[in-house]
Amino acid sequence: MGIPESQGRLRDRRPVSVIDIGSNSIRLVIYEGVVRAPTMLFNEKMLAGLGKGIVTTGELDPEGVTRAVAEFGRFRALSEQAGAEALHVLATAAAREAQNGPDFIQRAEEILGTEIHVLSGREEAKYSAFGIMSSFHRPNGIVGDLGGGSLELVEVDGRSMGDGITLPLGGLRLREMAKSSVARAARIARKELARAPWMKEGAGRPFYCVGGTWRNLARLHMLETGYPLEVMHHYELGIEQSADFLQRVATDADKIQGIDRISKNRRSLLPYGAAVLQEIIRASQPSSIIFSALGVREGYLYSLLSEEERDVDPLISAAEELAILRSRSVTHARELADWTGTALAALGVEETENDARYRRAACLLADIGWRAHPEYRGTQSLNIIAHGSFIGIDHPGRAFIALTNLFRHEGLFNDALSPQMRELATPHYVERARLLGGILRVVYLLSASMPGIIPKLKWEKRDGGKIVLVIPASHAALMGERPVGRMAHLARLTGLDLALEVAES
Repeated sequence: MGIPESQGRLRDRRPVSVIDIGSNSIRLVIYEGVVRAPTMLFNEKMLAGLGKGIVTTGELDPEGVTRAVAEFGRFRALSEQAGAEALHVLATAAAREAQNGPDFIQRAEEILGTEIHVLSGREEAKYSAFGIMSSFHRPNGIVGDLGGGSLELVEVDGRSMGDGITLPLGGLRLREMAKSSVARAARIARKELARAPWMKEGAGRPFYCVGGTWRNLARLHMLETGYPLEVMHHYELGIEQSADFLQRVATDADKIQGIDRISKNRRSLLPYGAAVLQEIIRASQPSSIIFSALGVREGYLYSLLSEEERDVDPLISAAEELAILRSRSVTHARELADWTGTALAALGVEETENDARYRRAACLLADIGWRAHPEYRGTQSLNIIAHGSFIGIDHPGRAFIALTNLFRHEGLFNDALSPQMRELATPHYVERARLLGGILRVVYLLSASMPGIIPKLKWEKRDGGKIVLVIPASHAALMGERPVGRMAHLARLTGLDLALEVAES
């Protein structure tokens, strides 16, 4: 389906839909395309509770089945309305284990008009691991995907993974097995986790949390602590920081500030999610707890990519897409991303791998606010970046990119600018954001935000430690008071002897 009148869409994308039939929730997500950093076009969820009562009856919940079947027709219609060229349907623990699961799947296939892939426990673990691989830069730890019916655990290290295991510790199932006793649920979790002795390999490495119950745990912690950035992906808790919180959720969640912001359906499962996470921490001694907004659905899309496509950095891919959609020139943005690495080297600044990745992303996004009123370009850009659906980046890195854009528009020496983002960024990234923002403030006045000139600007070192940015003689007319003044600001910031000159003809 063409999009001739829409400039907010990438024209080379073909929408694709994924329906995830879980033990607690059923979700339809329509993605803009099967790409390295997929963007959601549409997202809708229903809490059917198919796995409720399955321990006692061995069957899917009748009311849940009725509601789900009634909704499938709508999900198919929405997929067709969005122009999706394919509809992929995945079913997990409840559907594969229930006695009436095959009948339910057959009815669903007739309504949806496509074959449903009922995932085995091993497949569910694999796609959960793929979801983490697709959304974190070189993840190294253990992934846990807590659904309504089961818990999938699998070790990941970059692009490799272990065999994984499925345990009957999903929230709905565990609550039923424990007869609504959280203390009993903890004992069950401890016993089941003993079946995965390799969990000890997670010591000193992150534990990645996937699934709605754990995401809501993270959201509750954000609400209680007043965390300044309500972005779920890559929200991180230290082990000591999490201990008291998880204990309070497991014993008396209703007294925690912010609990009223959690849906009632999810609220009742939080104590069981907390109890399972406590036992995982006890068994594996991870370095931290990291929450993921992506899981099986995105892992399945990742599995459809070629090896070459999987190698693409998702952060850079998403930043380039936004530059295409919102900047004056994506070519100019790419030139900045390349040239600023040379600029930092000339100024004697070293970068780690993540420093370089985040700098490139910041340059690609440096002009996305140009259509806003000049007085609000920095603030608007900061908000877009801070709350954007970026993956492959932690929260300090996200704050760095947002602050770079703010400093580039608002100036370098106003300490009143976004104190919450500066705290989140850490001193290292605040310093880097000011520096990169200062460099951008100079070169934007020489380029008029258009391509062609940036690669011609050369840094030269002179006697006495002076560092000069040289404008080619063919572009001498670009020299003026404003860029000279901006270079003076950069010199003040760095403490270096910097100057702007025109090359001799």
